[in-house]
Amino acid sequence: MSQASLDDVRTRLRALRSEINEHNYRYYVLDQPVISDAEYDRLLRELERLEAAHPELVTPDSPTQRVGAQPLSAFVTIRHEIPMISLANAFSEEEVLDWDRRVREALGVEGPVDYTAEPKFDGLSVTICYAHGALLRAGTRGNGVEGEDVTANVRTIRNVPLQLHGAGWPDFLEVRGEVVIPKSAFARLNREREEQGENVFANPRNAAAGSLRQLDPRVSARRPLRFFAWGIGAVSASIAPKHSQVLARLGDWGFQVSEYLHSVRGAAGCLDYYRDMAARRNDLPFEVDGVVYKVDDLAARERLGFTARAPRWAIAHKFPAQEETTVVEDIFPSVGRTGVVTPVAILRPVPVGGVMVSRATLHNQDEVERKDVRIGDTVIIRRAGDVIPEVVGVIAEKRPAHAQPWHMPAQCPVCGSEVLRLPDEAAHRCMGGLYCPAQRVGAVLHFASRRAMDIEGLGDKLVEQLVAKDLLRTVADLYALRQADLAGLERMGEKSASKLLAHIEASKSTTLPRFLYALGIRQVGEATAKDLARYFGDLDPLMQADEEALQRVPQVGPVVAQSIRHFFLQPHNQEVIAALRQAGVHWPPELRPMAESPLAGKIFVLTGTLDTLTRDEARERIESLGGKVSGSVSKKTDYVVVGAEPGSKADKARELDVRVLDERAFLEMLQQD
Repeated sequence: MSQASLDDVRTRLRALRSEINEHNYRYYVLDQPVISDAEYDRLLRELERLEAAHPELVTPDSPTQRVGAQPLSAFVTIRHEIPMISLANAFSEEEVLDWDRRVREALGVEGPVDYTAEPKFDGLSVTICYAHGALLRAGTRGNGVEGEDVTANVRTIRNVPLQLHGAGWPDFLEVRGEVVIPKSAFARLNREREEQGENVFANPRNAAAGSLRQLDPRVSARRPLRFFAWGIGAVSASIAPKHSQVLARLGDWGFQVSEYLHSVRGAAGCLDYYRDMAARRNDLPFEVDGVVYKVDDLAARERLGFTARAPRWAIAHKFPAQEETTVVEDIFPSVGRTGVVTPVAILRPVPVGGVMVSRATLHNQDEVERKDVRIGDTVIIRRAGDVIPEVVGVIAEKRPAHAQPWHMPAQCPVCGSEVLRLPDEAAHRCMGGLYCPAQRVGAVLHFASRRAMDIEGLGDKLVEQLVAKDLLRTVADLYALRQADLAGLERMGEKSASKLLAHIEASKSTTLPRFLYALGIRQVGEATAKDLARYFGDLDPLMQADEEALQRVPQVGPVVAQSIRHFFLQPHNQEVIAALRQAGVHWPPELRPMAESPLAGKIFVLTGTLDTLTRDEARERIESLGGKVSGSVSKKTDYVVVGAEPGSKADKARELDVRVLDERAFLEMLQQD
């Protein structure tokens, strides 16, 4: 490429990075996007293509560098040039008045002092350093003197500028603030983790701290982290004479500053702010555990100085704890939309954070056992905003003599189907996915999704209405819907109803892989559905297969086999599948099921070099005929294929009396099929 062409690429890259960074700022900081998601995606894809073609031109401030670098082996310790000292706490109005008096006496003023007041975020304190406007490094507060270098992870936070906006910033700038997760994003994150069978986070602060302290930055990049600037550390030049003005400048340079930051006059202004924020606490988008008052004038701060533990010019006025004690009167298993069975504690009603709480989540069986929660126990309950209350711990000294450990039931309390916990999951699940009333909405939406039965027009709102009116008890009821059933539903006119019924009718003609995926069997995605269809050829032999037979399917291991077998063993699921077939749902059978191949279920080991096939090609041929390829020889191995210069696997085969095939015999076996 000519130098002129390369200069053109550099110019375009600079323009793209600048434009995308500006859109990120407008979207994540100002909440004022000016382009559509599709337009943004086009810009980002163009940037990615140019950088992939010219990796030598990738810069640290490029938006593409937010996705997360390679995992770290350990965090490096960094030392704070100016210690990140904790604030003193006030728990009453009297303590705030006393602090204000000490400030006025130390400054020698009689009138009210100008303060700033802002929420005290319940997150993880972080410092971010910039050199000549570019993000240099970031670290956690740690012990106040030393913290952990989390630069790679902080770079993934969408509202952290990689390059400062505007102009006028010092050559060196240390910005301090809080990394948090919004309440709504936290609830969504926990829902997703619960559906995936993973342990949920106790609260947004733990989630934020855990997400930022990941050795793999790609994990941090997937978490909904936000950064709010609340101050500065070391700087190479003065920014402004007042704290409020400094934060305004940080906002100009691309940082998100709390919209709830106010300037107030004297102790009276501080306390008015506190009362207002306490009343709005549960409606705030983030978890806060109090408010912070700071002397606004930076020169006055210098005169006030520090105690051994905290600055004299600031104080945290804490909200009352959102915890209470009560008694667990019962524990019952609650079944969610995806079949996850969650133990829920029924509590003696108690007011927590201004709301009467009568139940709390126990998350899963592991949590019940870890906390050792029993019926009759006196427990500590925590409620944080809109987050479902949870049991923090048990007061063991108050446990009654008759209290017994609680265990997950073997049958679903809603439909009676088997409750199963797969080996790699924390969650228990109801296996009656096609029948269980608790799972109706989720089952229908998955069944109708584009990659499943592809029923266009069947969205969340409509499905919820159909279930609420008892028109859909199982997915099979879709094929019994009539025009009259749809009349009168919200946003469902005659034309829309006709279209929907036509799409439902068309979905009857499908493929076996699509149908299997549509059933919503745990651990069976699109790829596994195709493997199952190809191996068994039709539904009936698959439904009758035991776990051993299922594990002969390429890529199907013990966990997946167990999930499939238990799904088809449920009488309710069998009934729904029969109703679907009776309604006319059909598919063409596979021409030659793998299960009928002489290689089906046979285990091969490859060693040495073959003349006519690469190792990958040989593997593909074996698996296409229903066989499996293993990396080691054992008594379960059926054949060891030996090429030129074989390794110790050939000797192991002879030692275990496993049949050895040379390349010619192997090719003949493939051709016999």
